[in-house]
Amino acid sequence: MSTAPFIAPITRPHWSHARAVWMMVLVALLWSTAGVVTRQLQTAQGFEVNFWRSAFTALTLLVVLPLWQGPRALARIPWGRPAFWIAGVCWSVMFTAFMVALTMTGVARVLVTMALAPLLTALLSRVVTGHRLPARTWWAIVVAGLGMAWMFAGQLGAGQGGQQALGALVALGVPIASAIQWSVSQRSQSQGEPIDLVPAVLLGALISCAVTLPLAWPLQTSAHDLGWLAFLGVTQLALPCVLAVLVARVLPAAEVSLLALLEIVFGIALVWLIVGEAPRPEVLAGGSLVIGALLANELLGWHRARRALPPIGPA
Repeated sequence: MSTAPFIAPITRPHWSHARAVWMMVLVALLWSTAGVVTRQLQTAQGFEVNFWRSAFTALTLLVVLPLWQGPRALARIPWGRPAFWIAGVCWSVMFTAFMVALTMTGVARVLVTMALAPLLTALLSRVVTGHRLPARTWWAIVVAGLGMAWMFAGQLGAGQGGQQALGALVALGVPIASAIQWSVSQRSQSQGEPIDLVPAVLLGALISCAVTLPLAWPLQTSAHDLGWLAFLGVTQLALPCVLAVLVARVLPAAEVSLLALLEIVFGIALVWLIVGEAPRPEVLAGGSLVIGALLANELLGWHRARRALPPIGPA
């Protein structure tokens, strides 16, 4: 699940630019395994899938946080700050909406819908902080919107629109929650109160477990499925999020956003090659518009930022 642009960094690793790029590629690859792993499940369904994935994520972070940030890491979690709870609720929405959407519609449609997160974040930031959007971003929003409409219209025209369209709408909860979370973090940092969003991931996993447990009960997952769900919690979500935090301290935000789009490419390719889930034509066509708009927006922004840097030379 693509979250790199929405995680506040904590410590700066001593990585070269090239190493950070390859780390982000690894993060995107690990995130992209959710679709193909979900298709391997035999007995776990619906909310039970989400419960176990969130539970294993929480358990992993309970171990990783003290190892990474010291034995008092859990004691320093800002439980009393409203912004921290808002971020945690947003994470829980992302966890739940993502897994539920995967059970309702194709992996490609879910991933393309999630790719709208940078644009939705830019729009919400415009409302929350008053930051003006450049013309390239407005054009990207228009083109991406046309791509999403193409995906929906094509599915409805095929006479299979009910659950497929609903699945895409559920998946839309992921970028919306991401945009809210990032805007809250951005506003808190501008006011001098930065949020550590890694513990917020832990909070989101705990909320997700608490909310989905009654809906998942009685738990009937087989040992086979528990193994795959443990993989999702540990390797597909918890560890990549920690790595993404470190990457975001080395690479510019625009570059992280651009590399995070590899999750879509990897995810669609994996389910196509391994489980034979070929994307529908309208998903490929509409998705190409969405990804193309995002790529153009990020590349133009990155290029403009590099041109704005002062020249390096003798004083």
